[in-house]
Amino acid sequence: MTLNRTALKAALIPVLLATLAGCSTAAEPASTASAAPSSTAVPAPAEAAPAEAAPAPGEASPAPAKAPTLARTQGGVQIFDGAAPTLLDTADRYGAKSAIQLTAGPAAGTAVTDAGGFSLYRFDNDTANPSTTTCVDDCAVNWPPLLVDGTAKIYTENVDASLIGYVERSDGTCQVTLGGWPVYYFAGDTAPGQALGQGIGGTWFTIDGTGKKAAQTAAPSEVPGY
Repeated sequence: MTLNRTALKAALIPVLLATLAGCSTAAEPASTASAAPSSTAVPAPAEAAPAEAAPAPGEASPAPAKAPTLARTQGGVQIFDGAAPTLLDTADRYGAKSAIQLTAGPAAGTAVTDAGGFSLYRFDNDTANPSTTTCVDDCAVNWPPLLVDGTAKIYTENVDASLIGYVERSDGTCQVTLGGWPVYYFAGDTAPGQALGQGIGGTWFTIDGTGKKAAQTAAPSEVPGY
């Protein structure tokens, strides 16, 4: 599969420029962001759930969904342990979002995806301590960063919420980090569950719920032919 770099660049650069305000006014080092004590965890706004049918005789009742609780904050960004209480808008994949969902499978080492099921990646040329992003300009056309705005809510499922934060990029936008590693999409992934960027250049890998390289991707991966 060959990417049309010119078309991708033309489509993505206006999106990145539109989010220049980012969360630069709220940025603070992830290492100094304070975690909310468990005794004061703040639940996300609850919404009425539709009534569920009673289980058949002898059938176990389904486990109640875990209400998201505030695990930590960084600047104005809130990170919750638990799934988002409502469906999130997944139309604008590459813009700075006000709410995102990070989900991994229950098995350890499973790759993290966003609310739309798209795979997320880490880059070996970046650093986790301190969090530093080196993929900019043309690189960010093929590997768009996962961006949030200054008052975003980040929800997690089978992902360690205490390891979520953000790093401010050189253009003022704020990129989500996991275990200190900046998180990216691959522009070659065009459908949920794909992980076509896995292993490209020996430096790009799907990321698991603790920030390590994922042992299992959301779907069998293949390297595009370019």
